[in-house]
Amino acid sequence: MSEGGAIIVDAADADVTLEQVYEALHQVYDPELGVNVVDLGLVYDVAVQGGEVAIAMTMTTPGCPLHEAITEGAQAAIAAVPGVRQAHVRLVWFPPWDPTRISEAGRRALWG
Repeated sequence: MSEGGAIIVDAADADVTLEQVYEALHQVYDPELGVNVVDLGLVYDVAVQGGEVAIAMTMTTPGCPLHEAITEGAQAAIAAVPGVRQAHVRLVWFPPWDPTRISEAGRRALWG
């Protein structure tokens, strides 16, 4: 179920960890680049409070034609983590993304 941009799921109260959230986000790929959003450096902030998770993320460019698919994928991945009751994804543009945010794993995936 969706409410105001958040996915609401019924789940028993359980402690959700940052590690679980990041693990889920590692499964969300930019379809054009074939690298996950964490290794691309698109995830700027993750906040976990009980069963509520909020992330701030960006895109490689403000005109990214796949921004909806990527943010919806991130929201769905977070909502699937056991114990998550609400998943919020906020798209931000500051600071602007640049390639220096790409992790070593992301660099290897992109450039070998």
